[in-house]
Amino acid sequence: MSNDGASAPLDRQPDQTPPPPSQPAPGNASDGAVLPHSNGNSTNDNGAQQNGIVHRLRLNPNADHKPDNYEDLNLDFSPFLFSSLERYLPPNMLPLSRDVKVTYMRDILLRYSPESERIRLQKHREYRQKIISNYQRLHRELYTMHATTFFVPSFLKAINENTEQGFRNIMSEPAPGIFTFEMLQPRFCEMLLTEVENFEKWVHETKFRIMRPNTMNKYGAVLDDFGMETMLDKVMEEYIRPISKVFFPEVGGSTLDAHHGFVVEYGMDRDLDLGFHVDDSEVTLNVCLGKQFSGGELFFRGVRCEKHVNTETQSEEIFDYSHVPGRAVLHRGRHRHGARATTSGNRINLLLWCRSSVFRELRKYQKDFSSWCAECQREKKERQHQSVSAAKLELLRRGETAT
Repeated sequence: MSNDGASAPLDRQPDQTPPPPSQPAPGNASDGAVLPHSNGNSTNDNGAQQNGIVHRLRLNPNADHKPDNYEDLNLDFSPFLFSSLERYLPPNMLPLSRDVKVTYMRDILLRYSPESERIRLQKHREYRQKIISNYQRLHRELYTMHATTFFVPSFLKAINENTEQGFRNIMSEPAPGIFTFEMLQPRFCEMLLTEVENFEKWVHETKFRIMRPNTMNKYGAVLDDFGMETMLDKVMEEYIRPISKVFFPEVGGSTLDAHHGFVVEYGMDRDLDLGFHVDDSEVTLNVCLGKQFSGGELFFRGVRCEKHVNTETQSEEIFDYSHVPGRAVLHRGRHRHGARATTSGNRINLLLWCRSSVFRELRKYQKDFSSWCAECQREKKERQHQSVSAAKLELLRRGETAT
């Protein structure tokens, strides 16, 4: 229940094909920024050259380097993106001052960001600033990270251990690649619900026109747009990325560096359901906040790359999940899914689309995604089977010829 993919009729059979996704929803300031691909040789599309200096990033990050914090600077892109990209700087750049590194990285990012995109981002920043300057926050503690009051103890214990077994101790994996676990404290859910209600009341009273989370949801709000971007960055970096590094490494789980955070609302007087789609994310966190409701189950139908998004669902890929307040669902963004109708009450969910600029850049140079796309896997096995069969036939032919 989380994307701007095209909707599908609810009476569609489970093994039928979803329609292709539409364009991504508005995200944070780093949406669309990708990591330049560099081979370290000449200056072309792999590096920008200004004043005789070639600007390039390493293909592999320096895992031991602790990057600077850029949150206090007024930048063209998300401060978190600069911190993430810093690990890819050439070794001789790492000891230099923060200002020098900012200039170096900004030159690269601007080269790979069209002017039209930069204008869009600037307008979005102005839109956000207008909201933040006028909206009066209800629960200020929501806007900075307070782990012990946000998360349940079992979740914090697993994050502190930071081991696969520690994560599995608190998780269920009811279907391959779908992980569920207790995550949010009831008090946090309650505060976030009342904060969103307060924001929507302000929007209604001031007649301020806001952007909805995506093109499929007519109700809900983008949390990043009214001040929660930094807090949600920390949720992604410190709590979701360690888990994704273990369970989703093949889709950039260890290099998540941008997010789109929002809430969606379902009910008889809200959106009823959500069509079959994929998310504009590498990893999606989906947590039910409440309130009282029935229906609204998520239905999953297999992981697909862009080429195979419309292929048939296999029987083993069919899985339905019922929401529980405070309980999280974590899955690949390319895991096809939708939400059934909420038949009574109101259901509100927190969504965090986590993205990797590294994965998105490298994906441009790949044709085979059999490490995560189920249809690519089936095609690869079929090619291998045909190759083995052809080799056997050739051996038999040679044997008959020799005889």
